[in-house]
Amino acid sequence: MSILSISKSTVLLLVLLLSSCRGQEKESKLTAVNAETDSLPKISVAANRTEEYLQLLEGKTIGVVANQTSVIFKENGHTHLVDSLLSLDVNIKKVFAPEHGFRGKADAGELVKDGVDTKTGLPITSLYGKNRKPSKEQLEGLDLVVFDIQDVGVRFYTYIATLQLVMEACAENNIPVIVLDRPNPNGHYVDGPTMKKEHTSFLGMTTIPLVYGMTIGEYAQMINEEQWLENGKKADLTVIQLKNYSHNSEYHLPIRPSPNIPNDVSINLYPSLGLFEGTNVNAGRGTEFQFQRYGASFLDSTQYDFSYMPKPNFGSKHPKEEDKMCFGQDLSKTPQMDSVSLLWLIDAFKNTLDKSKFFITKSFTKHVGTPELQKQIEKGLTESEIKATWQEDLEAFKKIRAKYLIYD
Repeated sequence: MSILSISKSTVLLLVLLLSSCRGQEKESKLTAVNAETDSLPKISVAANRTEEYLQLLEGKTIGVVANQTSVIFKENGHTHLVDSLLSLDVNIKKVFAPEHGFRGKADAGELVKDGVDTKTGLPITSLYGKNRKPSKEQLEGLDLVVFDIQDVGVRFYTYIATLQLVMEACAENNIPVIVLDRPNPNGHYVDGPTMKKEHTSFLGMTTIPLVYGMTIGEYAQMINEEQWLENGKKADLTVIQLKNYSHNSEYHLPIRPSPNIPNDVSINLYPSLGLFEGTNVNAGRGTEFQFQRYGASFLDSTQYDFSYMPKPNFGSKHPKEEDKMCFGQDLSKTPQMDSVSLLWLIDAFKNTLDKSKFFITKSFTKHVGTPELQKQIEKGLTESEIKATWQEDLEAFKKIRAKYLIYD
């Protein structure tokens, strides 16, 4: 299916059309917007621009870091990058799988096992199991590694951590890396608390804001040139660029980037509602509206007129508050946002009957990148007061970011 930038009027028309088919709201697949205008040319993802990179793969033994989003788009659908390259006689020896696996079916945080791809027979090496960085033995025999995964532009979304560790391993073993760039659906802004070095983990390996406003290719360049790889090493990096993309392009993902990110609304709300991952509040896992609602049994039911009950489902075998009636808010009709909102987090904390049940402190700090936000919420600071404390770090980051932007 083609990926296209579209006008706001086209989006409005689609919303009106979809609203007449309410019964389809629980459709598990993400709806791709397929429209074309004279003023907004079609975005071409780097994987589609084979003329820019196929010659770099000729005569080489290739490893591919990929998942279900690693596709080449065609007129009436898409084919997986690995399948397409094999059909072009590219010598792929191994596939490396990130969190959620090569086919994207594992739960968040669920270990992914090594295996064999049943379609191609290629060995799959997990980068979310026993190790998250490819070992020398796992890279043995490879001349080149191709990285192609759709990101959503939020620091604790682990694909950028996988990118960094792959680049680091390749730098250590003198193996070039090609990153096939893809748009960032949250690439139109920079916001949120900045990761503090002492709290780095796989949920945030570098001192960047929660929302960093860069494509995965731009971010790869930043990792390399800012010497964020271990021992200051630099990878032999090539970024294949997007065509007809800017950071203000409207972009609609035709494939779920992970099991619990089902549509455009969830992607846009993820930077804000993802903060609940470090609390005991449910953020829609175990429903068909993941990251489009929040609630918990321990929130004051008198303050809400919305409730729901999480159940095990695709991507969430054991959701928080499973089989409990959760009181909270439905946010599935929220207009597109261009900043991180703390209003829902503050609201939930304020209406928690037993405050000791709210934060999972260690997890919350890892997600947020600093212990300060929990302290600020517990002290009763307003959103504007908290956001004012982010500004110095955000301005410093924007100056660094500007050096690596490929697109307007």
